[in-house]
Amino acid sequence: MQLRTVGLAEITRVFLKIGAMSYGGPAIMGIMQAEVQERRQWIAKQDFVEGLALVNMLPGPGATQLGIFLGHAKRGLWGGILAGTAFILPAFLIMLALSAAYEAFGAFAVARHAFYGIGPVVVGVFAVAVYRLGRGTMTLRSQVAIGVAVLLLTLLSSIGLTITLLAAGCVGVALFHSRRTGLIALGVLAAPFTGYALAAPELAMPAWFDAPMQQSDLPDLSSLGLFFFKVGALTFGGGLSMLAFIQEQVVNQFHWLTPQEFVDGLALGQLTPGPVLMLAAFVGYKLAGVAGAAVAAGAIFLPSFVMMLSVLPLLQRMNDLQWLRAFMRGVAPAVIGALGASLAQMAPQAAPDPFTACLLILTVGVLLLRNIGPLPLVFGGAVLGLIAKAGLWERVERFAR
Repeated sequence: MQLRTVGLAEITRVFLKIGAMSYGGPAIMGIMQAEVQERRQWIAKQDFVEGLALVNMLPGPGATQLGIFLGHAKRGLWGGILAGTAFILPAFLIMLALSAAYEAFGAFAVARHAFYGIGPVVVGVFAVAVYRLGRGTMTLRSQVAIGVAVLLLTLLSSIGLTITLLAAGCVGVALFHSRRTGLIALGVLAAPFTGYALAAPELAMPAWFDAPMQQSDLPDLSSLGLFFFKVGALTFGGGLSMLAFIQEQVVNQFHWLTPQEFVDGLALGQLTPGPVLMLAAFVGYKLAGVAGAAVAAGAIFLPSFVMMLSVLPLLQRMNDLQWLRAFMRGVAPAVIGALGASLAQMAPQAAPDPFTACLLILTVGVLLLRNIGPLPLVFGGAVLGLIAKAGLWERVERFAR
């Protein structure tokens, strides 16, 4: 196949289009394949598949990294930078506008009524995504056991998600590559925390590992950027697992957002095209305005640029290492367990009464039975929320009687 010569301006234009009109991480990757590999023939199919395999082995958002990979494949460093930046820019601008509108009008009755219906729909969309991801990921009983263990640890203990995922990776090495190597790695990982717990059992995990500040503190811009940089650099499993990490820390540990505010931010994310991790901009805007949104969004995507543009040659050589594959086979079900815990924590807040619980269940049923995007469901949830809260639902019930 004769590959086309591509300029930087065309790379920017194409990825602006993809970022402005595409929803859903795996779906976006499919759109990139159709738009870039099939239609425009920028890259051979085998090279695209290799790039897809590569980004699935890395922490961070897969769709953004795939865009960087494709831009780099055509025009090197600047191609990768422009492709990644163009892909995330539309989502940032749209989320910034939605966050400002939420901050200004979220207290109005009509906005509260709309989010009353949007919340359960968003959590239903999230639940189906977790189910589908888990069905394709946990293919062995040992992987199911890892997922269940991580779900219970996340719900019932204060152990941070980072160390939990690393421990699951060590278990994966022990199960699927070398028992001795995996157990040694697990012991090395657990030793400092075991020693700390024995020396100071009344204290929680060391603050330097999972918490850059005390729970009651609101972050300054540097602390906010450091937190989201850590999320982008250390969280495996793509955007959904990173959302679970953000929810666990931002809501449960730091108390920067209330559970309802996080669900509302997730709803705005469903209205926003491009990477789902633009939720970071919503969190940043709530904490520090426009500057906070820019810092949070920039920090969560920066590790993807650094890894793809500077470590790409090394990772390509490591692609066939058996221990790394085994590590990821342990991390993958752990990610599903963490997502399940995040879902269990969000559901009661999003569906506090029978009406919203029915709306959540209905959303799950529709998505499982029909191939439909989240945007129509979100708008439908908003309409139903307005109807229910405006008293129209009771009028319909009285009319039916």
